[in-house]
Amino acid sequence: MKRRLTLQFPREAVHQPITYRLAVDYDVASRIIRAQMAPNQRGTMVVELSGDIDELDAAQQWLASIGLEITAADGEIRIDPDRCVDCGICSSVCPSGALRCEAPDWRLQFDLRRCVVCEQCIAACPLEAISLKL
Repeated sequence: MKRRLTLQFPREAVHQPITYRLAVDYDVASRIIRAQMAPNQRGTMVVELSGDIDELDAAQQWLASIGLEITAADGEIRIDPDRCVDCGICSSVCPSGALRCEAPDWRLQFDLRRCVVCEQCIAACPLEAISLKL
């Protein structure tokens, strides 16, 4: 099972080896989608966790116990075909490869199954054709 979470780190928790502890203590694989961390400052990380449901629940409880604020990612990315001009800018920032522009027609292709809802494409779209549907 997979779960995408946004983790907010307080200053004192930024130095924690989060992904290592998740793997060793909980047998949970983590894929960092986006992270913004700096020493002695508040940090943010969007991570996709993979593992057994019970292990994921235990890992999430541990993350909360060390002071991290956890937000589960609900919703899915939607692309408005009337606004999209297939420029491909969104595909250049998509970490999972869910958005692609490929030959021969160079039309934007969106694979919902690969999307991890990191929301980077929303900020990248110059025409605001991409949104998050909750």
